[in-house]
Amino acid sequence: METMKKSDFYFELPQELIAQDPLEDRSGSRLLILDKESGRIEHHIFRDIVDYLRPGDCLVLNNTKVLPARLMGVKEDTGASIELLLLKRRQDDVWETLVKPGKKAKPGTRITFGDGCLMAEVLDVVEEGNRLVRFSYEGIFEEVLDRLGEMPLPPYITHKLQDKNRYQTVYAKYDGSAAAPTAGLHFTKELLRKIEEKGVEIAYVTLHVGLGTFRPVKADNILEHHMHSEYYQVTKEAADKINRAKAQGYRVVCVGTTACRTVESAAREDGTLEECCGNTDIFIYPGYRFKVLDCLITNFHLPESTLVMLVSALAGREHVMEAYEEAIREKYRFFSFGDAMFIH
Repeated sequence: METMKKSDFYFELPQELIAQDPLEDRSGSRLLILDKESGRIEHHIFRDIVDYLRPGDCLVLNNTKVLPARLMGVKEDTGASIELLLLKRRQDDVWETLVKPGKKAKPGTRITFGDGCLMAEVLDVVEEGNRLVRFSYEGIFEEVLDRLGEMPLPPYITHKLQDKNRYQTVYAKYDGSAAAPTAGLHFTKELLRKIEEKGVEIAYVTLHVGLGTFRPVKADNILEHHMHSEYYQVTKEAADKINRAKAQGYRVVCVGTTACRTVESAAREDGTLEECCGNTDIFIYPGYRFKVLDCLITNFHLPESTLVMLVSALAGREHVMEAYEEAIREKYRFFSFGDAMFIH
């Protein structure tokens, strides 16, 4: 196998194609359809996805819920502004967080948020300069967070989000993500109903998306890139649905790279799944043999990202690069609030 260079996944992305705001109608995004064998490309609207799914197929959705994890506070002693981003719950009220500016957040620092109904004390500095903090509050943490927190939009989105729910899928259920599984943002309840009426099985898995998902690949040889770890869970019901589709010769269609990484992490060698949970740091790049996934619905990703590498593993780097060039020519919208692609 050739060495994989980061630059193999580079393309020139005009800044203005990074979507800054979600569309009014979720399912009104554009949909580029890519045939992974021939490289053939078609252009559609997202709600046309119904026509490309077949009765018996299993559509796999990630039902994680994004926490409004960005908190703006002040240092208790100096009143200096400080921003906190929740990354991972370590135990009840102790969270691993990203603090800006970090140098002001030494252990012992106390930060207050809102009207003082939420306080945080910095306990320790852990890997990558993240801070462990303990929160104290009245009532229920999730409700306090809902009131005070903002959605942690990726760094390339500079507009303020008017409606928190637009960075949440309509089927989001379990709190725990620092970023949305964005391919799922295109589905409406009505579209999901149509898909089910067609005879497509819907299976829900959970993977809590970490901010590492935006971490750039620094190593020139991508095989040296260290993937971040994320928690996932596959229920018995989801495993049964996916196994049944596979056994009967139907396709497993994952919505998003997170659903893809979940089923591929959970699969046994023979491609079957069982009820399980754990942490995964699976890194999928060209040369990878998919055990479960047949087709993928995904957004358009940034150059040289692990996500473009995953898509290239499925459809081949040449096909993907050609499809991306076509998408740029056609002025598709990229990234979290952008348009979608169906690889079949």
